[in-house]
Amino acid sequence: MPPRVFVSGTFDLLHSGHVAFLTEAATYGDLYVCIGNDDCVYGLKHRYPVNTQDERKYLIDSLRCVKECRISRGSGLLDFVDELRDIQPDVFVVNEDGAHESKAALCRELGIQYVVLRRLPHGGLPARSTTALRAACTIPFRIDLAGGWLDQPFVSRYHPGAVLTISIEPTHEFDTRSGMASSTRNKAIELWRTALPQGNREQVAKILFAYENPPGTVEVAGSQDAIGLVYPGLNRLDYDGAYWPYAIQSVGDEAVLAWLERRLLLVPLGPRAPAFSVLADTRVTADGARALAAAADDCWRAVLAMDAASFGRAFTASFEAQVAMFPNMVNAAVRDLIGVHGGRALGWKLSGAGGGGYLILATESFVPGALPIRIRRQYAVF
Repeated sequence: MPPRVFVSGTFDLLHSGHVAFLTEAATYGDLYVCIGNDDCVYGLKHRYPVNTQDERKYLIDSLRCVKECRISRGSGLLDFVDELRDIQPDVFVVNEDGAHESKAALCRELGIQYVVLRRLPHGGLPARSTTALRAACTIPFRIDLAGGWLDQPFVSRYHPGAVLTISIEPTHEFDTRSGMASSTRNKAIELWRTALPQGNREQVAKILFAYENPPGTVEVAGSQDAIGLVYPGLNRLDYDGAYWPYAIQSVGDEAVLAWLERRLLLVPLGPRAPAFSVLADTRVTADGARALAAAADDCWRAVLAMDAASFGRAFTASFEAQVAMFPNMVNAAVRDLIGVHGGRALGWKLSGAGGGGYLILATESFVPGALPIRIRRQYAVF
């Protein structure tokens, strides 16, 4: 009897990338596919799929590489657990975007082989994703490398310091509320639809910042979000008790950017708790702000020098300085995941807080299931 192979996913707007992935997964044995039910998809992505669960099941069942397709009965990232236990597969296959430590842990618990496949198009065909089919949107995401929170006056008024950001190409369907300025990006999409406008970068960033924070806004989104989206490459934003930085330094040197993006990987985390508040139990102090600013300075120097060991230390130091002032940024699950990957990483931090988003690893080694990033080199794509 052939091995049983299990795959889960949404598979909305079925395209050649889906078929290539399922065809490769089927090389491991008889392929069973479990698709997320409509309510589960909405809970994870904050939108319903274009195609209903029944239509998606019909399409997947029609593929000759698939033995059987089922609709999940559960919710959340592991909505397929009941189906998995019923089918009892020998192999669980995911692609790079769908890899997640919770899935790997479940497979270890049940004695199932866990396989992560690269997202490769069928020969001669373009790479496809559901995100790209929805809209050819070039508006980027952003990652703050170090100094995050210093763009908030209630932190930088204790001690001035820099926030380091990199603008990231939308190469993956990054999670919403993941600490990668997805909320600000949604505002940019409202303003400009699929591409950032040409023009003075600082003026464009100020327009986006003002649009996201109209008069009367209580919790103002930091300006590093808008600047980090609009400015390409690596940027240093210096703050001193105001919402807008008093200086912006940009690095577009190809050697530096290529070096940096080769050393960053994103490991997906589980969702935040429903009632999560990162600002609860906050303890901002002058010493804490000073430590965060010092770590950002160290990180800036290390990246420009392309010194991997120093970068890793400063990267982690910035994260721990954040956690010292905002302890709710981490929880036991996050610390456990750091324990899993920390031994082979140079450093680490979170893109989000409290379990949302990604664990970002500074590393020179391959990490199964982690996502690479692509730093945006140019201002706008038309």
